[in-house]
Amino acid sequence: MTASPLDLEALTVDAVRAGALRGQPVTVLGFARTGIALARFFVDAGAEVTVYDQRPAEALSASIATLEGRHVRLLAGPDIDPGTAWRGAALVTTSPSINPDFPTTEPVLRAALGGLVERRRAGDAKAPPIISEPDLFLRLCPAPTVGITGTKGKTTTSALTYALVAADPSHRALLGGNMGRPIVEALPELTAGDRVVYELSELQLPTLSRGTTVAVYTNVTADHLDRHGSLESYRRVKRRLAELVDPEGALVLNADDPVVTAYAGLGTARSVLYRLQRPMLGGVGIVDGWIVGAGVQRLPLVGGGAAAVGPGGRILPIDELVIPGRHNVSNAMAAVSVALLFGVAPDAIRSAAARFRGVEHRLETVAVIAGVRFVNDSQGTQPDAVIAALRAFEGPIVLIAGGRDKGIDLTELASVVGERAAAAVLIGESGPDLERLFGGAGLARIERADSLDAAVERAAAIAAELRGPATPAGGGASEPVVLLSPAAASFDMFADYEARGRAFKAAVGRLPRDGAGRAGGPPARAGGAPARAGLDGGAS
Repeated sequence: MTASPLDLEALTVDAVRAGALRGQPVTVLGFARTGIALARFFVDAGAEVTVYDQRPAEALSASIATLEGRHVRLLAGPDIDPGTAWRGAALVTTSPSINPDFPTTEPVLRAALGGLVERRRAGDAKAPPIISEPDLFLRLCPAPTVGITGTKGKTTTSALTYALVAADPSHRALLGGNMGRPIVEALPELTAGDRVVYELSELQLPTLSRGTTVAVYTNVTADHLDRHGSLESYRRVKRRLAELVDPEGALVLNADDPVVTAYAGLGTARSVLYRLQRPMLGGVGIVDGWIVGAGVQRLPLVGGGAAAVGPGGRILPIDELVIPGRHNVSNAMAAVSVALLFGVAPDAIRSAAARFRGVEHRLETVAVIAGVRFVNDSQGTQPDAVIAALRAFEGPIVLIAGGRDKGIDLTELASVVGERAAAAVLIGESGPDLERLFGGAGLARIERADSLDAAVERAAAIAAELRGPATPAGGGASEPVVLLSPAAASFDMFADYEARGRAFKAAVGRLPRDGAGRAGGPPARAGGAPARAGLDGGAS
């Protein structure tokens, strides 16, 4: 079937509900998590769906099963010409990782997509439009959206923002995006009364043509230079969310980050700035150990006017935050800023923030065994994140690090390791380079391990020595910490950082317990040993 290309400007969620996609040939590129969600959405909307994936069909059985009987035309395998997948299509949809501008996109597919893009630019009336899943979602979403991005901290901030926004019982909240749930399938059930918190990464941002109601930035440093080529290109991609934000919405900006602060000068929407000191007018900050608001104005969609706060602008004491580290105080202020914009009551914000226990693979306490705390920070692939993790704990730290090098300068990290770590056990391809860096920074005890299991065993033994007979098994200010925070990608040993984190937790689970140890202990409370959310160092 050959169809005229869809007019994306005329496509709305109401039109989809009315059958605008019924019978339309739609191509989905990629059949992983995002591609599955797109295929399900389009089939349910009545479209005739073709799915292309370079992997052979026998490797896609799990993906096929998730369709739950929905019919698609599957073009799979390395010998398939990608161009045949969109021949006669009205629309081509992709996961954000499939982009002709990214050198990380599979070369044959990248070249074919590039040709399609050129046809569109040349005005070829038969060339179907290309749209990513997040851009499709933002075009069609009837609910106000909160887009959250940053080099580090965006997942924790997204999860906490969702928890605070969901504390308003009069509005349903949804969470999705980069943290694992493509929410395009939720479109048919969304209404203007809902709230959507959407984590957006550097993969997703350059594919957007629509912005969010509120755009939140945690920080912008350096990452994924393999994909973007230079620091300036990476920063340009990150700026995209601020450029596209709804003029009637708001920018929520980390005033402690000079790159992020500069976005206030774009003039795309009003700014709410947050910082780890007394707040600016209209922003959020810290006064006498409390997160406080200073005249934050609610969004027009909830009636405008000053957001409610407690006496002196107080919202919650930072000692009530469970998530450890100064960087998480900053992340909490970003989430509080969003909740104030949406008019969530301060007592509801305080209660929800105090209940929030963090996100898997982000400073996640796995167990406390015989007075040693084991912390999974597998998501710590970038130096700023590892520095924040090292500064989040008071006791002696045995750092497990290493993996595939990301091509980022680790000089500052090495200095902090030399200052904060008692020992390091190194794994993976970058192990030898890290050994030279950390040793040069003054770290005396460095060991190498051939596997993560072996690294956990050695780190546990070193930490037991550091605990010594004077340290109570129940923990305390000198409680040793075995910290997995790799400062590297996972792909030399694992499928992704989540697989690495799960492997760490499994290895900890196999360690011997005694009567003094406990597995799966809660994260240390902020403001108390061994981890503290106080203002004594760290970055996100």
